[in-house]
Amino acid sequence: MEFNDILWKMENALREAETAYKQGEVPVGALVADLHGTILSSAYNQKEKDKDASAHAELIALRAAAKKKKDWRLTDCVLFVTLEPCPMCLSAILQYRLAKVIFGAYDPKGGAISLGYEFHKDPRLNHTFDVMGGVLHYECSQLISNFFKERRAQYQNINS
Repeated sequence: MEFNDILWKMENALREAETAYKQGEVPVGALVADLHGTILSSAYNQKEKDKDASAHAELIALRAAAKKKKDWRLTDCVLFVTLEPCPMCLSAILQYRLAKVIFGAYDPKGGAISLGYEFHKDPRLNHTFDVMGGVLHYECSQLISNFFKERRAQYQNINS
């Protein structure tokens, strides 16, 4: 996959994150594409809407891609996500057998890789995959930062 194609897909994931932002969800977007570049699914966080702690953008996109392919094995697929996956999502990615994960912003407080949970590299597990981080990092991290700044300001105004 060429770098321009990677950027284009991350920009699409970022649009999903912007949709989440507008709906009051933590702005994370994801999409799944096959190795030929065809987009199979896209999604954004829906934890608040669904009242479901597992309604992360990654999981929603992975479920939809598996349904479209009629197979839970996504060995010929790449996940694009605007924020480094959490441990739950990285574990799910492992179970779906993805070929690669490409993410935007690093998450030192909740990202599995930043926290040292590098499941994707563990040779004791039955699958490994490649990870690339930092694609459109600035744009992805700014969206999340702005979201939480606005939330904190709202809470401060309520408590004043």
